[in-house]
Order: sequence, then C-alpha cells, then structure tokens
Amino acid sequence: MSDLQFGLAPKMKPLAPRRSAVVAALDVGTSKIACLIARLTPQPPQEVLRRRSHAIDVIGFSHTESRGLKAGGVVDLAEAEVAIRHAVDLAERAGRCQVEAVIVSLSAGRPSSELFAASVDVPGTVREGDIARVLAAGSRSSVRPGRVVLHSVPIGYTIDHERGIRDPRGMLGQRFGVDMHVLTSEAAAARNLMLAIERCHLSVEAMVASPYVAALAALADDEAELGAAVVDMGAGTTTLAVFTGGRFVHADGFALGGQHVTMDLARGLSAAVPDAERIKTLYGNVLGGAMDDRDMIAVPAVPGDDREPPQFVSRATLTRIIKPRVEEILEMVRDRLAASAFAAEPRGRVIVTGGASELTGFTELAARILGRPVRVGRPLGVAGLPEGAKGAAFAVAAGLLVYPQVAHLEHFDPRRAHRTRAGASGYFTRVGRWLRESF
Repeated sequence: MSDLQFGLAPKMKPLAPRRSAVVAALDVGTSKIACLIARLTPQPPQEVLRRRSHAIDVIGFSHTESRGLKAGGVVDLAEAEVAIRHAVDLAERAGRCQVEAVIVSLSAGRPSSELFAASVDVPGTVREGDIARVLAAGSRSSVRPGRVVLHSVPIGYTIDHERGIRDPRGMLGQRFGVDMHVLTSEAAAARNLMLAIERCHLSVEAMVASPYVAALAALADDEAELGAAVVDMGAGTTTLAVFTGGRFVHADGFALGGQHVTMDLARGLSAAVPDAERIKTLYGNVLGGAMDDRDMIAVPAVPGDDREPPQFVSRATLTRIIKPRVEEILEMVRDRLAASAFAAEPRGRVIVTGGASELTGFTELAARILGRPVRVGRPLGVAGLPEGAKGAAFAVAAGLLVYPQVAHLEHFDPRRAHRTRAGASGYFTRVGRWLRESF
C-alpha cells in the first residue's frame, strides 16, 4: 500500500500491443461483487472500438452478494474480506486458474476532477523522455493531503504557444507543456478497499474509477469523440464520466443509487428488503401505464409471521414510490453535468449503466430530465460473458478488462508498476505468503 502513502493509486504496466495476457477484474459494489478473469489476445484494428488492441475472452466469472460495504466504501472490513474471498474463489473455480492480482473499481471517496497545466524546457525536438518529464511534473502538482490520484490523463499538449496538440513526438519547440485531467478520491476510501483485498492475499494491480471503466465498456469511440457522458447508477452511488474530443475530461459522483429506491419500496410497502428488491427488479416502472391501477402485485408478509397473508398493491403504487427518487437522482445528474465540460457539448449523448438504469421507462424519463438523447450502455466487444452478465449492471466489471488496453494513455511511472499475475502459480504464491505471515 506504499503508493497510497504518496497520494497515488496503484498503476499497472501498460499492456504490450503484441502480447497476450490473463487479467482479473474485481468490481466491489454496494449490492454485489463481480469477479471476471479474461484472456486478452492481440487483434487487428477495429472499426467501432478502435482503441482496443486486444480481444477479450472471459474464462472465469462470478457475482455474489456484497457484504461490509455502504455507498461503495468499506464499513466492515471482516465482512468485506469474506465476500471478496468468496467471489474470487468462485471465479477461479470457473476459470480453472488462480488469481494473485486484480484490477479493482472504486466508486466511493467523493471523486473530484481538476485540470492542471505543467511545462518543461526542451532542447528542440520533443522526445519520449520529454513527454515523461512533463507528465510527471503535472502529476506531482496534483497530489493533495488526504486525497489519492486515481487517473492522470493528458487531454492536450502545447509547444511554445500552439495548443491542442495530440501527439507531440518529433515536433520542434522550446517550451513543451501539457494540460492534464486529474481525478482524485478520498485516500481513506481507497486505502480501506485495498486493505480488504490484501487481506485476501491478493494484490491490487490497478485501482480505477467506476464511471471511467463503465465508459470503456459501453461507449463507442465515435460517441467519445463527439462528446458523451456516461452515468453509472449503482446500488449505493451514482457516478459520471464526461468525454469530449475522445478524451476523459471530467468525473463526479454522489451517494445516491438504486438501493435507495429499494429502501423507499421497503418502507412504502412494509416489506422485507429482499422482497422490495425483487419487486423493483421484476415490476419497477418510472413512467406507468393505462392499466397500472388494475394490475395487482403480491407483496409477501414480513418474515416471521406465517399467519399474515400477503398484501396486494397496484403497479401504479409502485410507480408513485419509485419515480420521485429516480427523478431526484436524475436531477442531481443534470446539475452535475451542467457544471462540467459536458455543458459545452449541446448535442452530446448520455449513456446510462448500472443495474438501476434497467428500470422500465428509465431512459425515457432520463431523456426528459436531462434534455439529451439517452441510451442504456451494455458491455461492448466482450466475449464469454454469461447471458445474465451482458446487461448494464456489469458495465463496470467488463470495463475493468478493457482498462489494460488504454492504461498507456495515462501518466505511468515504471518504478510503481504492478505486473499482471493471474495464472496457475498464483495459488502457491498465496499459500506461501499465508505461511510466512502465520508462523
């Protein structure tokens, strides 16, 4: 966890474009934990997903109920450890391999975006070393007490007085600069999530912001180029990522999500939380229909009272409970987007991911409140996913498998590199570590 002591989240070594690799992804959320193991194989250039240098084939998959987390952050270390161990073990069994390191998502910690500029002198021609120097200078200026840097993404270079340069290599100048988007999170949230994972005898290969990887999974390159926002509506948090000119330029988030809708239903219907979640998933609607007052749904009695018969409520009643909370969340999203670079993209599209985005009528309501075209974002170009994992609820987990292919776009310090370690030898390494720690 030494990287976090210096305000920097773990970063993985960029994936070589001509080499295969096996990677493990861990999406630790408020309601579920998903673990995916995938083989990345070099592939020819693609038309729609041009940034992807490798084909993704999932060979191990699991998703289990989350424990010990609230609003995406760890609130019970022991419970979180048990849940993570269980999810990783199931994925290892399915993939018939062992995992030693994982790429993990983070949605907690009040993500905050800032723009930084840095510049250095160059002798004439801009070389790779000059790019590394100016990126390092920009990253150093972004470190803040109590915060950890998740992403340092260059969004444009300058040479002397010329701005907006995308690839400065080989160009001539005297003063070389960079504009960087730096995304930070509260250090405590990142530290506790890392601790829960390390207690499972796993190392964190990279820690990545949830909305960014949701976008990597669900956003087409042309959408990112024209300007788009990805809104990931999870159980405990709603996070968003903004892209313009193909660059990741802003992120934000707040602690409201689908679980709050579930709790509203549980209170409104006097139902157990699991029953409220099931009713929301099966019958949840934010728009309503002409027959909703007549269409009745059975709500089981609270467990423990076998003599209490189920109650019946109309679909219209469900909509009256669900819709206000969803409207509140979407209005907060609208306000956050209006304060971001997305406001300068009047025709930009919104892509919604996360389990809560699959409520009936959600995209129509979102388009009405946000004043933008809206579509549901599902994982693109990921083979081997089970049928139940091809929806918007697994965009973050799938995006973690895409991240190694774009890690080279960020500032990378080789001295802090974490190597990919998913393979048959991982089990024995972890046993050895356990023996050293225990005896």
